[in-house]
Amino acid sequence: MSTIDSSVMLLTVGDGATGRRLPFHGSRPGSGLARVPAALASVPAVALPSRPGRGDLDPVLDEQRPGRVVVSGDDADLAAVLVRLLRKDLLGAVEVAFVPTSRRSAAAAAWGLPRDRAQAAALALDGVASPVPLVRDDAGGVLVGRGEVRNLRGEAYCDDTLVVRGAVRRLVATPGPGGVSSVRGRGVIPATGRALQIGCVGATVVVDGVEHPRVVPRWVWYRHTTDWLLVRP
Repeated sequence: MSTIDSSVMLLTVGDGATGRRLPFHGSRPGSGLARVPAALASVPAVALPSRPGRGDLDPVLDEQRPGRVVVSGDDADLAAVLVRLLRKDLLGAVEVAFVPTSRRSAAAAAWGLPRDRAQAAALALDGVASPVPLVRDDAGGVLVGRGEVRNLRGEAYCDDTLVVRGAVRRLVATPGPGGVSSVRGRGVIPATGRALQIGCVGATVVVDGVEHPRVVPRWVWYRHTTDWLLVRP
């Protein structure tokens, strides 16, 4: 995509937009809504609130029917966009590029994406999309970068591999080409598989930086049957 493809749409998420979607085209220096790299200045764009939901994003997808969306936001924003693509059965129809707003993006690290915004923008326009596993959870969300189960007392299995038994301060999970992985840590055995299942007395779960509102006795991350189309190096 050496020139701007008309099917590409930029979603600037959480950059001052609250309560309703704010449409615009191109960048507006000083607007507070479109602080995007220069490479994306001419891409048709819409500003959305943080972690956009059905009422925010679905009308955009229905009206514009993009072939590729470029998500400028944090990991939780990317996850929210993927949830809407999943719900609308568009995982195999819409390519997704990611321009992280933070160099500490776990999603960028997990998928080998540039953390520099200028480099990420160039990749978003010129890169090729390929299918990668979509990791879901049993609370209706998805995992794009880093999941944590904190203050875990119980057991965890990655497929048939026992990765935790007893009490651990933190179990970290990441998505990747092989599905979902438990990350080596104190009391945690590293493993990769289709599902990571946790049973516990009660634990706090944090997904892509967002804490689940309730302590949970169980949690499951698992590979969805359909991959998503990620633009990556």
